[in-house]
Amino acid sequence: MELKSFKERLKNGNLSPKFGTIKKISSTTIEAEGLRPSIGDIVKLISLDDATKSELGMVTEIDQYSFFISPFGFIEGFKSGDKVFINEQGMSIPVGDELLGRVVDPFIRPKDGKPAIKGVAYSSIMKAPLDPMKRGLIDEPFSVGVKTIDGLLTSGKGQKVGIFAGSGVGKSTLMGMIVRGSEAPIKVIALIGERGREVPEFIHKNLGGDLSNTVLVVATSDDSPLMRKYGAFSAMSIAEYFKNQGKDVLFMMDSVTRFAMAQREIGLALGEPPTSKGYPPSVLTLLPQLMERAGKEEGKGSITAFFTVLVEGDDLSDPIADQSRSILDGHIVLSREMTDYGIYPPINIQNSASRVMSDVISQEHQSLAMKFKRLNSILKENEVLIRIGAYQKGNDMELDEAIRKKEEMEKYLQQSPTEVFSLEDSIEKLKSILK
Repeated sequence: MELKSFKERLKNGNLSPKFGTIKKISSTTIEAEGLRPSIGDIVKLISLDDATKSELGMVTEIDQYSFFISPFGFIEGFKSGDKVFINEQGMSIPVGDELLGRVVDPFIRPKDGKPAIKGVAYSSIMKAPLDPMKRGLIDEPFSVGVKTIDGLLTSGKGQKVGIFAGSGVGKSTLMGMIVRGSEAPIKVIALIGERGREVPEFIHKNLGGDLSNTVLVVATSDDSPLMRKYGAFSAMSIAEYFKNQGKDVLFMMDSVTRFAMAQREIGLALGEPPTSKGYPPSVLTLLPQLMERAGKEEGKGSITAFFTVLVEGDDLSDPIADQSRSILDGHIVLSREMTDYGIYPPINIQNSASRVMSDVISQEHQSLAMKFKRLNSILKENEVLIRIGAYQKGNDMELDEAIRKKEEMEKYLQQSPTEVFSLEDSIEKLKSILK
């Protein structure tokens, strides 16, 4: 009986898998022949000199007799004649509760020195965004524990928000505050294209070393463009797995700009024409493919997403910043001037907006937030007059009120990275200032 079973397994098994051979290797692509793959297929490169040396790649171009592969990792050591196999698993990753508390690469290989992750199922990295007719209405507030956001730029469950800032303004610190203060039971964080030094710093400084209920997907700047690109999609697939379990997920990605730069490298290597700032057209089509996968789905959970966008030279008309703003449901702009003034987190409430705020808060809260923004705007407009003593008290009742409440309003905008405020606390503090 055992022999018969063994024969069946031998008959059904693929004992001589088809393979191709490497024909030509350049710094960015590998040309191979002998297989008939399709665009997007994942292949495995095996060295003839060292059978333990292997690397994954993706088929990105097909010619009449050959095909071209973009590698996911380093290709030093591979030679002409080395073997190419189709990877049957394709662009799928293991998902499950075992991921919680772990730091992994885009293919869910551990980066924290712990055992390999098996998962309970496999999930495709690339998926179609949510069907518009299956999206649930965003009608519940999503507290992030930051007064300025909860009180003046309230988010909703399933909302997509962008955090726009120049370098060194405080994006990572704000990300850490949101992750620690968020009420979401599951948190998925994607660190894409950042410096390797920032990964342990983010875990220990910004998260306080606490990775409970958190998954960290890492593709650093020294990884290949494909790893950086698919790192974002891999993290989104993990978030979708937990959303399908009926859970509310916080998804954070740092940064969209590095993700776009990875696609720029891939696109230009494949001969795409460069457009504004050298970005090929594929970059602008890729952003909605990622961002539109976040949201709230009827009968399931939600993915509330915060995407950081690095704004070069603090220019908000940068093509990536502009395209991101048009896709997202709100934007939080961090101001270098406020950083210089000593206000942290340096959120510029005049330039920021939440498109779903009015749908998730009460009329009273809406009125308080509008009044706060108006008084803050009046103070900014008349700042020079006030500083030089040219304004005479009594000429403008609203400006008089703004001057009286200036100190309390500035305190409201400030928050220590270790402090967490509930949504109710943020509203009560707003009431106490504007009463």
